[in-house]
Amino acid sequence: MIAVLFATGFEEVEALAPVDLLRRAGLDVTMAGVDGETVTGSHGIILKMDAKIEDIRKETVEAVVLPGGLPGTLNLEKSQAVQELITHCAEQNKLIAAICAAPSILAHRGLLQGKTAISFPDFQKDLTEGGAVLSESYVCEDGNFITARGMGVATQFGLKLVERLVSPEKAAELQGKIQWES
Repeated sequence: MIAVLFATGFEEVEALAPVDLLRRAGLDVTMAGVDGETVTGSHGIILKMDAKIEDIRKETVEAVVLPGGLPGTLNLEKSQAVQELITHCAEQNKLIAAICAAPSILAHRGLLQGKTAISFPDFQKDLTEGGAVLSESYVCEDGNFITARGMGVATQFGLKLVERLVSPEKAAELQGKIQWES
């Protein structure tokens, strides 16, 4: 199961584009709410979650996705349940993906030390202070980490997740079906 984590103030497109693409690829995706069964995004859009984060069994998680947005990223970072899930995934070499401001959560934990990564420009200092090597790419993959710059590349981010979790062929197929120009 892929857990996409939602906290109050998440960036809607950064969260939903990957959910949509992962589900189109036939993957089991759970939208997990840090703040309960409904979560409000940074632009006032309210979403009903599939589960509360407390109900997620860590051993069933294949990957975790952290959307950005403010104050969503800060709310994710201060959640003990989110931190425990990140720790579990890191220890088990599971995929951890973060976009926009959310890669800063990983950098603050030291998880990006020596890794090539990217974030929204305002958070790139957090990455370098955490030992990451900044990429020039909009979406960056290094080991078990996928990071991305922001909302404008949320579809590209989602396709990279499909490429990693299913196959490059499936990602290319979806790219054609959604009419996304690379």
